[in-house]
Amino acid sequence: MRFPFEASPEELQRNIDQFIEVIMASLESRFMFMPKGKGFVEYADFEKAYEILKKSSQNFDELMPERIECVCIETPLTFIVLRTMLGFTPSEWAYMASERTGVEVSEGYARSLDRRIRLRPFERLSLHKETKERVKALVKTACELLQEGVPDVPDGVIHRLDKADTRHGQTSLKQVSFLGVPYPMLLYERLLGRPFATHRDAVSELVGEALEAPIEALLSTAGISYRKTKTAESIPGFDQAPDFIIPDEFAPRVVIEAKITEDEGTARDKITRIQRLALQSRELQSKGKQGFEVIACIDGRGFVRKSDIRKLLLATQGKVFTLKTLDRMIEYTQLREFQTRST
Repeated sequence: MRFPFEASPEELQRNIDQFIEVIMASLESRFMFMPKGKGFVEYADFEKAYEILKKSSQNFDELMPERIECVCIETPLTFIVLRTMLGFTPSEWAYMASERTGVEVSEGYARSLDRRIRLRPFERLSLHKETKERVKALVKTACELLQEGVPDVPDGVIHRLDKADTRHGQTSLKQVSFLGVPYPMLLYERLLGRPFATHRDAVSELVGEALEAPIEALLSTAGISYRKTKTAESIPGFDQAPDFIIPDEFAPRVVIEAKITEDEGTARDKITRIQRLALQSRELQSKGKQGFEVIACIDGRGFVRKSDIRKLLLATQGKVFTLKTLDRMIEYTQLREFQTRST
């Protein structure tokens, strides 16, 4: 069976169910692999920082803010260990610190500090007076929360510190550090928190690069002029900017939407965007203006609904490519008209 981008409009309509199967067979899931990205914390480094924090607090028996603050400044990765013990995001920690201490700690500051530490985990923090006050507020809040444990809560709700290592304050911390976490509780907390969830969110844009980078390489090798848009960038003439515009946004002749996703909802959102681009092109043509060809480059298990693939094929007139077929994209689209070098 041929690929849909090889078919005429009539053949595409006549055999669309078969073409749907062809596309779905060429999709590959990559959810088992994630890029580390800059700032990835290796376990060996995390464990080293954990031991430093454990030793400085006398096995968490002495959670003294002044002492912990000094440790966090000298060995910044201990700051992230402390946050992990709380189970907070940087933004959540900032909010709690502001509320409990009266020191204004913005979400942006907390995130940038977290990022800075990930990039240089063992490089001493150099802080000016205002910044030091924020770090002091964060550490003080963490020490207090870890000492307090879980307060009484109404029926039907669960407290964020109701975890194996923080439920009973320092007692829980010491038990876990001495005896190790009970495996069923560890598994249960993973169930609530999803393994790698935070890291997956942090590198979501890098996941997309697994498809966008080969597209860029293909266009560059062929000498095709293109404009790659930025996330949430506003481009005149488009409700939502496509990922690639050929040759540019001033005279678009081809647009490319690229997406790798393991989530059905995200896949449907991308398909809706592609349908909107196709409609916009037809509207331009109905007014006697130059339209543009819409190309979809997709991959991942998020594109699992046959009805969605049908919409995609109809919107792009069969111009749907996956990583397996990306090398044929220039040959079977209007991109060949802009090719200046042989590949």
